[in-house]
Amino acid sequence: MNIFKIKSERIVAIATLALIIYTLALALTGQVMSTIQTNRTISNAGAVMAIGVGVYWNSDGTNMVTSINWGTLESGSNTNRTCYIQNEGNSATVFSMNATNWNPSNASDYISLSWDYGGQLVNTDELIPVIFTLSISNSVEGITSFSFDITIVGSG
Repeated sequence: MNIFKIKSERIVAIATLALIIYTLALALTGQVMSTIQTNRTISNAGAVMAIGVGVYWNSDGTNMVTSINWGTLESGSNTNRTCYIQNEGNSATVFSMNATNWNPSNASDYISLSWDYGGQLVNTDELIPVIFTLSISNSVEGITSFSFDITIVGSG
């Protein structure tokens, strides 16, 4: 077996475990706010980290995504950004995505990130379009700006 493949698989496994532990720690320490406020405008820019994958703005895979600027957002809104994800590993893979490092830490109580990737197996060097959706709760309060990191991991 290729030594680089073994090392790469260990790195992906360690990174995935670290993300799970960090996410659980955030969930346990997050603050819950109960007051409702409408029409709050917030802005954001978030970093994108990729492990075993490439994330690009274009379908040619030449314009790499390093951050996503979601622009100015209002409570109750959903905003989409299309990216193209490439399997840069040496075998077919499945992607997973996690949003971490929320600032402020309670932003994840009101803001969520999802994507339309269905969990299909992606072949080596294959590039697929993915739509990320950022959703802002109607009850967002006290947040005028926020940031977070998106981590995408390929495993298979």
